[in-house]
Amino acid sequence: MNDRAFIVGVDVGGTFTDVFVLDEAAGAVVTTKVPSTRGDQSRGFVQGIAEIVADFAEIGTLVHGTTVGTNALLERKGARTGIITTEGFRDVIEMRRRDRPTTWGLKGGFTPVVERGDRLEVAERVLADGSVFTPVAEDEVRERARALAAAGCEAVCVFFINGYANDDNERRAVEAVRSVWPNAFVTAATEILPEIREFERASTATLNAYLQPVVSSYLERLQQGLDGRGFAGELLIVQSNGGVMSAETARRYPVRTALSGPAAGVIAATAIARAAGFTNIITCDMGGTSFDVSLVADGKATLAAQTAIDFGLVVRTPMIEITTIGAGGGSIAGLDKSGLLQVGPESAGSDPGPVCYGLGNSRPTVTDASLVLGRINADRPIGGKLDRLDIEAARAAIETEIARPLELSVEDAAEAILRLANAKMAGAIRLVSIEKGHDPARFAAMPFGGGGALHTGALIKEVGLGSALVPRFPGVTSALGCVVADMRHDRVQTVNRLLDDIDAEALGRAMLAVAEDTETVLARAGVAFERVDRVFELDMLYLGQTHSVAVPIAIGPGGLDAETVAGAFDAAYRDAFGRLLDGIPKRVMNHRVAVIGRRPALDMQVFAPVDGKSAEHCRTATRRVYADGAYHDAGVYERLGLAVGAVIEGPALLEQPDTTIFVDPGLVAAVDRFGNLVITPGKG
Repeated sequence: MNDRAFIVGVDVGGTFTDVFVLDEAAGAVVTTKVPSTRGDQSRGFVQGIAEIVADFAEIGTLVHGTTVGTNALLERKGARTGIITTEGFRDVIEMRRRDRPTTWGLKGGFTPVVERGDRLEVAERVLADGSVFTPVAEDEVRERARALAAAGCEAVCVFFINGYANDDNERRAVEAVRSVWPNAFVTAATEILPEIREFERASTATLNAYLQPVVSSYLERLQQGLDGRGFAGELLIVQSNGGVMSAETARRYPVRTALSGPAAGVIAATAIARAAGFTNIITCDMGGTSFDVSLVADGKATLAAQTAIDFGLVVRTPMIEITTIGAGGGSIAGLDKSGLLQVGPESAGSDPGPVCYGLGNSRPTVTDASLVLGRINADRPIGGKLDRLDIEAARAAIETEIARPLELSVEDAAEAILRLANAKMAGAIRLVSIEKGHDPARFAAMPFGGGGALHTGALIKEVGLGSALVPRFPGVTSALGCVVADMRHDRVQTVNRLLDDIDAEALGRAMLAVAEDTETVLARAGVAFERVDRVFELDMLYLGQTHSVAVPIAIGPGGLDAETVAGAFDAAYRDAFGRLLDGIPKRVMNHRVAVIGRRPALDMQVFAPVDGKSAEHCRTATRRVYADGAYHDAGVYERLGLAVGAVIEGPALLEQPDTTIFVDPGLVAAVDRFGNLVITPGKG
């Protein structure tokens, strides 16, 4: 599309902003980590790029994985939002599915993002068959919209019951709202999710409206900062489904960015593993605040139809299935009321950060424990924020808060912190593997993020993973994912009819029409693709069932026929449940269409070590490391200097600017042809 030299990926996390720059002309890669700037993440974003790229006019494509939307949801810091809905349905988002925060708990509360006073009703009704029983009155809608704007609402969502079956009332209401609303932040539920199930549709659409002012304001500040530096390329945003979209699309559909940053990491990990010959991996993204886990089987990331960002905040849009727990480097360790050690979910983040940062925090964190045990070099902190880490302060905090109350040595207390954190991480890995029917021994761990590679060995031993594959630049893997992600858009439409009653040929034509319309969205982004792929699926189930299975189908030149659909359903259902239910009618609930613009693949050979040296030549020191209740002499190596084929036996520490890798006693690390580190149990 353009002849500018650089493709840049930027992932903004709670602690660090990671930047990955690919110089296409030179075939070279440069990375950096800078502290995230709370309050306005766009400042750290621009500063991080400026550390590598002097002239922003040379950037052709800039891809961003953002946590702005995620944080706004978790912290309940979205815009004040109003809802205009069908008479009698103002409480849908509060009633939910009548679930509870703790399934077996006796108490628990939920506060919806929209207060009841900002949820207004109008007289209208569409029946489940799509017939309009009560037409909407535009004057009444305008009156409700004016009332919400006068009350201080910045955004509004229009959600009508059964709008998925016929959106005529909802479209007319949205036009009426827009005629009096003071800004562009008006969301139509059927435009976001024209799918059956009123709570999921209402929740997803409401959260989209709730995020619009926040995400739009951020992207506007970001664009201004980039323009001020001379950037004239394409700004793309990573979606939760692992694809990218234009910044303009992100402003309209910010709910699609709910898991933007973590999704980018999974995409990068999948690409790295595929090149290295690993088809089954479990990604382990450990940042300053959280630990994100996702399973990739047979080279494909797992997509979920919906997720809950927090209890009651349900987003139903295709996204990479990621399990998140509060076990990051900044997770705070302490004793609960019963005197038991706990780690997380509270985090010190980047400000004030761990105790060793010396910025005012007095409670020990996972990072402090790793520092005290010798696994982090106090003189080489990552991120460029500090010259040295205060190991004495970290020891004192662990002694005061953990060791003395539990009558342990400082070392044993620090190791207890790590063991508890590792146990929580192992639990998350079991959740996505063993509990889904996968044998962990068939999978390799892919640790990344600033802290992931410090815990690799413990996770191999704890879970029984076959090996680990540590990328060349673990600390900026999510930023790399921004660069390698394809552009993708998903559409869904409810059908809700028995297969025997469906005109399969007409269904196929409708899906093809959706694909053609979606391709125009890709074309407007102005991005060059190697090819554009179409993916078709049906959500199907047997009559009387509640939950559906995803049924991949192919729509060829001959169109679609009922026999092909029935056969595809049988194959998908048998694969999921092992048997069919003969004699029961089949129902088609929804059709799904994904259009994927394939961007040029990144040749992973750019990460291959150049002029690499043997392990002995890269050894810089020996450091005492505490592990398994005893001190060990661990070799310290410059990781990026190692040649292909170099082998290092644990215990060892491999240091690089964006992370530190700890090879536990009994494990062996070898450098593959792409510069990845393959860690396996030793023969002894």
